[in-house]
Amino acid sequence: MSVVAFLFGTLLIMNILLAVVVVFLERRDVSSTWAWLLVLSLIPVIGFILYLLFGRNLSHKKIFTWDKQSRLRLQRVVTAQKEGLNERAKRDPILQEYRELIRMHLNHDQAVLTYQNELQMFTDGRTKFDALLADLERAEDHIHLLYYIVRNDRLGQEIGEVLARKAREGVRVRLLYDDLGSRGLSKRFIRKLREAGGEVEAFFPSRLPLINPRMNYRNHRKLVIIDGQTGYIGGFNIGDEYLGSNPRFGYWRDTHLRIEGGAVHSLQARFILDWNQASHRHLSFQNYYYPQARENGDVNIQIVSSGPDAEWEQIKNGYIKMILSAKRYIYIQTPYFIPDDSLLDALRIAVFSGIDVRVMIPDKPDHPFVYWATYSYVGELLKIGGRVYIYRNGFLHAKTIVVDGKIASVGTANIDVRSFRLNFEVNAFLYHEQSAGNLANVFHQDMIQSTPLTWEKYMQRSLTIRFKESISRLVSPIL
Repeated sequence: MSVVAFLFGTLLIMNILLAVVVVFLERRDVSSTWAWLLVLSLIPVIGFILYLLFGRNLSHKKIFTWDKQSRLRLQRVVTAQKEGLNERAKRDPILQEYRELIRMHLNHDQAVLTYQNELQMFTDGRTKFDALLADLERAEDHIHLLYYIVRNDRLGQEIGEVLARKAREGVRVRLLYDDLGSRGLSKRFIRKLREAGGEVEAFFPSRLPLINPRMNYRNHRKLVIIDGQTGYIGGFNIGDEYLGSNPRFGYWRDTHLRIEGGAVHSLQARFILDWNQASHRHLSFQNYYYPQARENGDVNIQIVSSGPDAEWEQIKNGYIKMILSAKRYIYIQTPYFIPDDSLLDALRIAVFSGIDVRVMIPDKPDHPFVYWATYSYVGELLKIGGRVYIYRNGFLHAKTIVVDGKIASVGTANIDVRSFRLNFEVNAFLYHEQSAGNLANVFHQDMIQSTPLTWEKYMQRSLTIRFKESISRLVSPIL
């Protein structure tokens, strides 16, 4: 009994010390602090282990590094853009109207505004991957891929075969995958690509079997850069399920962009930073990876990144600024809707101001706790007059926001705390009426495949669902 008492007392003291760290040293937001204190209090031993695996704060840690010359060059470009933005905006009504949003991204993420980009949008997996495979086949110099999930299935093998063949042809092929998201990726897949001359690295790999203290911080980005001229960004990962082949999810409805123009250079810089974090074979930021951009379009784009290493939640702040700028409507598509207080307040203000706020979510969960927390938060919108649609034609995984048919955001960040604070994300902010209008049209088309969720229907949910919502919402800040 004395040994048991000693162990219990030791664990209690460790729990108290950990609670002190959470409250006083890490300076988390209040909701996350209370959620962790609840976990530590209710399940002391398991909670302690969960905190070590999922709760450590990466904020202010230097994870991604620029060389001095490239950093100075970027700072000069950003400074010049900030000084010349008002003059440039005089020639473009969209830039004029949203210059404060542009300036915010310049100030807090050094997100360079690029002009004359050409844009192609995909909402279907097969179409997207057909285009990607064709672009990979045309690669002449280098192929850079970063994906959260790479499956070892038919699509994964198809892309792997193309990458290996291009590597044997002399094209520099580099694949970066998230260690947790792609945990099912086989060693044979990796070995085959490396033997062909390609390079493969994992982001935040586990140092010990089954234990990874950084497993909670995932690289959720999906990027492809080909020859520094063509780029891809959006929600599709690599796997058969994204072609609609998984009967559990059915048709996979996502949104992805293919870009040509100066924005590809921003995607390239993002990849190089992530690659250099994961690999000891560092890439330079020299002109070699930034050839003269093809400027055949008229789309203005900022590529904005965020992650747990940053002081500011750049993508979330961009969402809030977009919402508060709305004059007519806000359309949001997201698989998870778990906004923090600041974003939820922005949506409330928009609804109270008479803005048409519509949120579309899937009708099936891929993460049960997250789904029921989502259901709880959409109830908040319904109660005050927001409109909610449940997508029925498969699984909705798109991460898009459209405001007034003038600006839009497409990328990897969901409307949830994990994307805002825990994951490494990247989004394209589009300042282009036609592109935003196209995304608004897609939303309307998806409404045909959706069922409106009314306040009356929501209030008829069962006690079981209400219980699931309450528990999920309670722990939503750490989901």
